[in-house]
This record gives sequence, structure tokens and C-alpha cells, in this order.
Amino acid sequence: MPSSSRPVSSSSPASPEFEQSDAEDLADTAEEKSRSGIQSIEVGFRLLDVLTNEPRAMMLRDLAQRAGMSPAKAHRYLVSFLRLGAVSQDPVSGRYELGGFALQMGLARLARVDGVKLARIALNSLRDQLDQTVGIAVWGNQGPTVVHWMESSHPAKASLKLGDVMPLLSSATGLLFAACLPRSKTQVMLDRELAATRRTMADIEPHLADIRAHGASRVEGMLLPGIHAFCMPVFDSTGDLALGLIALGHEGSFDTRWGGEIDTALRDCANQLSYELGYKAGER
Repeated sequence: MPSSSRPVSSSSPASPEFEQSDAEDLADTAEEKSRSGIQSIEVGFRLLDVLTNEPRAMMLRDLAQRAGMSPAKAHRYLVSFLRLGAVSQDPVSGRYELGGFALQMGLARLARVDGVKLARIALNSLRDQLDQTVGIAVWGNQGPTVVHWMESSHPAKASLKLGDVMPLLSSATGLLFAACLPRSKTQVMLDRELAATRRTMADIEPHLADIRAHGASRVEGMLLPGIHAFCMPVFDSTGDLALGLIALGHEGSFDTRWGGEIDTALRDCANQLSYELGYKAGER
């Protein structure tokens, strides 16, 4: 006699517990894939990275060696890059270099980048890391002008505010701009400050040369007694000074050493911002 029980259909709805577990597994898999990325793209990018940092077109064997892969493997990637316009090849010498699409991509990036905006974002973490007052200065109509300021948990008692124009010869910010900008931009302001202090350009040139040699400006209690400061240059794609990153603090809690914590952190931040703006070290 046939059983009265009905077989469970394979299309029966899954339990809510199963659906939730299944969804979580899918989410975990998606997250893992997101973290792992696509390895072949990262491998191929090594070729573009080498071409970006090499001033001349390269033979396949040299390009492959620099990218850490065999010539046969490099050639497969280059075929695709040629089709996409990311790479071009000289029909006579066979050498490879960056193509038209790479240029358009770079120009699009430069057109959209805002140095002050990038610096403001970067200074958030830098201020928290150092717990020192930090800021940004740009060259304005009247001279080096403070356009952003973030206080530490122990604010320096400095009478600085947004829009302040810093003196060229008695502030870390001003000295950096005096050392890095063309004299045609700074000479009028320099002459005015030199006349007020009865000094000459011969008196300050060694100091400006020292700033250029260190790649940064540093003062100890010069503008404000007991307040020390660094100012680090950020360069744009043409090698011109785009802005200065400022860090200042009280004597006793502010590391003024070259190579110290503040100098190193501020320098790393400035170098990264310069890179984001298209600057290549050694172009100045």
C-alpha cells in the first residue's frame, strides 16, 4: 500500500537560517576577492611602473629584467598594453615607451588634483600622529599665506590665524618660500624686510642655501619665543613649489632634530603629496 507521506521537494524553500548563512558566505567570498584583487593586473603594472620611471624607451629584455619577469611573459603583457594605447613601440628599434593613453590618463589626473585639498586630508592623520600643531601655506599676493590650520591637544600659544602672511626672513614658512621660489617673486618682499633689519642678501644667502640643502626650513624661537617650527616643501608636476607643510610646537615638546620624528613624518607626508601632484624627485 503506498505511503501517505509526500516526498520533500528539492524546490522547497530553504530555512531562514540557511539563507542567512549562505548570504554571509557569499559576502565573505566577495570581501576576500576584493582584498586579493587581480594579480595579473598587478604583475603587468610593474612594466608600466618601470617605463614611468625610465626617461628613455627600453628594449624588451631590459624592460622585462627591471620588472622582474621573463621576456616572453613581459611580451604578452606588452601586446595587450599596445592594443590599449598604454604603451607604444618604435617600429624601427623595437623599443617600448609609454603610449598616448598613459599621457591622457596622467593629464586627467593633474587636471583634477587639488594640492591644498590633498594636504588637508593628509594633515588630519599627521596631526594625530605627532600631536603637534600643523598647517598649510601657499604663495599669495602678499607673500606666504596660511590657508589651513589644525591645533594639537596642547595648542602652541601662537598668534597665527588663517590668512596671515608670514615674514620671509623670520619664520620657517617664509624662509622656505624665500629659498625655493624664483627671486622674481620674492625680491620686493625680501628688499623690504632686509631694509627693516639692515641686512643684505649676502647675509641671508648662506641660510637659504642651507634650507635648499636640507630640503626643508627650520626655526627655533625666531618669530615667537619658545615656539619651534618646520616647514616642508610640496612640489607640483613642473617642479615648482606648490605649498608648504607647517609643524610647530613648544620648546621642550617639539623635536627640532634633522631626521627626528617630526622632520621625518612631515617630510614623508610632503614627499607623498608631491608624488600625488605629479612631481618626480630630481627634476628641480
